[in-house]
Amino acid sequence: MTVVIIPNWNGLDFLAECLDSLGRQTQDHQIVVVDNGSTDGSKELVSNKYPDVHLIALERNHGFAGGVNAGIRYALEQKADYIALFNNDAVAEPNWLAELVKTLKDHPEAGIVTSKITHFKENKLDSTGDFYSTWGLPFPRGRDEVDEGQYDDEKVIFAASGGASLYRADMLAKIGLFDERFFAYFEDVDLSFRAQLAGWKVRYEPKAVARHHIGGTSGKHRGFSRYHSVKNFTYLYTKDMPASLYWRYLPKFWLMTLLMFGSDLRRGLIMENIHGHLTALVHLPGILIDRNRIQRTRTVSPAYIDEMLYHKLPPTQRSFANLRKRLAGKS
Repeated sequence: MTVVIIPNWNGLDFLAECLDSLGRQTQDHQIVVVDNGSTDGSKELVSNKYPDVHLIALERNHGFAGGVNAGIRYALEQKADYIALFNNDAVAEPNWLAELVKTLKDHPEAGIVTSKITHFKENKLDSTGDFYSTWGLPFPRGRDEVDEGQYDDEKVIFAASGGASLYRADMLAKIGLFDERFFAYFEDVDLSFRAQLAGWKVRYEPKAVARHHIGGTSGKHRGFSRYHSVKNFTYLYTKDMPASLYWRYLPKFWLMTLLMFGSDLRRGLIMENIHGHLTALVHLPGILIDRNRIQRTRTVSPAYIDEMLYHKLPPTQRSFANLRKRLAGKS
């Protein structure tokens, strides 16, 4: 049994198109919409026009992590074998889910498989899986590149985008669900990192294609992404990086922290940056408790994780790369 979970918060403008695309899938499945306290008529749309969709209506916004966890718990209760996550502002090609299910069946060592996610209208890529860099920053592989088939090889990658991926239910039952302290951003990389530490592989399947309205939901609120990205940047590195790698790359992590601070100061987002760091500090004791458990049960070596990390400056950090070039030119 396969369950597809769609977290939704005031996504009425996109939700019908998303649900219609999932209704055309060639793979049998059940659709679950988890509504995070929407006030735009989203719940009414699902109830009135999609009677076969199971609606879980939450009273308030629990973020991406809390929303999908409510759906995952329902799917586990239903004895699902596979659990897919799909953004409410995305559209799936008809064979999207079938290709993901086939990949997990063909690769029993894999616990997660992710899709090729493109821009909705342009022939550009949004994600072909995620990398995690030694600077502490995750980033989507191929973002904003013109899709010319350069990522059309199925392969093992570091992390899967929560916007269009499939997870083994038994893996989730063993390693745990999404960390709700993340709320939104990087929670999918955290779960993939924990899966890697527990010995599971993460794969990319290019024949599973979804098209995404970039920022259709989260892009509505200035500062929202910066606050969550800053605090989750700290959560992710502190929780998941094995000790020897943690200390090895800590200088780069702190340099990136300072560069982010300077960038946010220039862009007028300094209060979101400070708020993010203060929230991370408040949650530090719990993060350290989780770190101890995660690292104690790790089944792979730090050397394996190091091989999977991206060792250059993330290509999304163009301003930081230019700064390094200027500094190198002065030396």
